[in-house]
Amino acid sequence: MSATSKTSATRPAPAPPPAPAARLQANGRAFAHIASFYPEIEAFRRDLHAHPELGFEEVYTSGRVREALRACGVDEIHEGIGKTGLVGVIRGRSTASGRMIGLRADMDALPMREDNDFGWRSATEGLMHGCGHDGHTAMLVGAARYLAETRNFDGTAVLIFQPGEEGYAGARVMIEDGLFDRFPVQSVYAMHNWPAMPAGTVGINRGAMMAAADRITIEIKGKGGHGAHAYLTVDPVIAAAHIITAAQTIVSRNVRPIDAAVVSICAMQAGDLGAMSVVPGEATLVGTVRTFSARVQAQVEQRLGELCTSIAAGFGATASIKYERIYPATINTTPEAMFAADVAESLVGASNIDRNMEPSMGAEDFSFMLQKKAGAYLRIGQDARRGAFLHNSRYDFNDEILPLGAALHAGLIEQGMPLAATRGGQPERAAATAAP
Repeated sequence: MSATSKTSATRPAPAPPPAPAARLQANGRAFAHIASFYPEIEAFRRDLHAHPELGFEEVYTSGRVREALRACGVDEIHEGIGKTGLVGVIRGRSTASGRMIGLRADMDALPMREDNDFGWRSATEGLMHGCGHDGHTAMLVGAARYLAETRNFDGTAVLIFQPGEEGYAGARVMIEDGLFDRFPVQSVYAMHNWPAMPAGTVGINRGAMMAAADRITIEIKGKGGHGAHAYLTVDPVIAAAHIITAAQTIVSRNVRPIDAAVVSICAMQAGDLGAMSVVPGEATLVGTVRTFSARVQAQVEQRLGELCTSIAAGFGATASIKYERIYPATINTTPEAMFAADVAESLVGASNIDRNMEPSMGAEDFSFMLQKKAGAYLRIGQDARRGAFLHNSRYDFNDEILPLGAALHAGLIEQGMPLAATRGGQPERAAATAAP
C-alpha cells in the first residue's frame, strides 16, 4: 500500500449529504396521490416559465396543456375558446347528479424583463411569468391527472385554461365565445398564489376579494404661449395640478369612511422638456380608480367629471374625462366561498385558513365569470421569504405548493359532487392508472 493510500484509509469517512428539505405537507388522499407525481408537475411548470407568452398569444402554452390533458386521459378537450383558451372535461364515475363545476387557471405572462438566473428563466427577452400563471396552469393540470385517474365524484368537472388575464379580459372573451353556454357549470372556482402569505395557507372571504379596475384619461385644453408672458395664456398645467390635488378629496370627502376607494393619477403629459419657456396648449392626465361596490364606482366617476370640468373652467380652460371600466370587482358568493374554505381546511387545517381575508385593491378578470356564475376566488400562500412579490423581475412561483393547489382543485370537485354511496363522507379512491 502506498503512503498516499495509507493516508486515505485512515481519513474519516465524509459526512453524508444533508437530507433534502421536507416538502410542504397536507392532509388527504388526493394530496398524497398528486404528490407522488410532483416531479412531473414541477417540470411542466418550469417549462411553461421558460416559454412565456402574452395574452391571446399562448400558442405554445395551450399546446403543452393540450398534450398534458391527453396524457392524463381527460374525456374531452375543446380548443379555440376565447382565441387561445381551452377547456378539458372529466366525467366522474357517475354523472347522475347532473352537477357540473368549473375550475379556472390563467395562462398568460407579462411584458417585462426577467432578472432571475436559474435554468428555467425566460427564454424570451422582455417576457416573463411574473405573476405565477405558469404555476396556476400546472396546478390545474395536476388536478386533471388526479381526477382522470380516480374519478371519485358524481358529475362533470370542467377545467378552464384561460388566456389573457393580464389586461386582455380573457375571461370575458371566453364567455362571449360561448364558454358557459357550452359548459353550463353551476359554480366556478379559481385561485391565485399570494407571496405575502406563508406556504401551506389559504385565504378567502364571503364578499369582495379584488377591486374593480377603471382607467381614467383627462384631457385639459387651454391656450399656449410664451412662458415670459404667461398672463396671455390659459395654462393647462396649472389646471392639471389643481385637478390632481382635488381628485384626492373624492375619497376623503365624498366616499363614506366605511367604504373603500382609490383614485390615483399616475401619469401626466404636457409640453416639451426641451422648451423651457413654452406654455403648452394642452395637458393629459392618466390614472386608475379602484372600488369594490358599483355604487361607490358610480359616485367616483360622477365626482371626477364634476371636479375636472369645474376646476378647468375656473382657470379658463376646458376638460373632458374618459372613464373606462376595465375589470369589475371580484365578488365571491357566500355559500361557495364557505364551501371552498371548508375544502381547504380539510387539507391544511383550520389554523391555516383565513376565512375573513382582507380584499386587495388589485384586479382580476375572473370577476367576469363571477358575474355570470356562483363561485369563489381563493388565495394560496406562496411564501414571502422567497424574496419577491408579484410582477417583480425576480419573482418565481414556489413549486412546493403545486401539489397543494392541485389537491385543492380536486377537493372542490370531489366534495362538491360526492358519489352517492359516500355522500357526507370521503369518496372511496378508485384504482389509479398511470398517465402516459
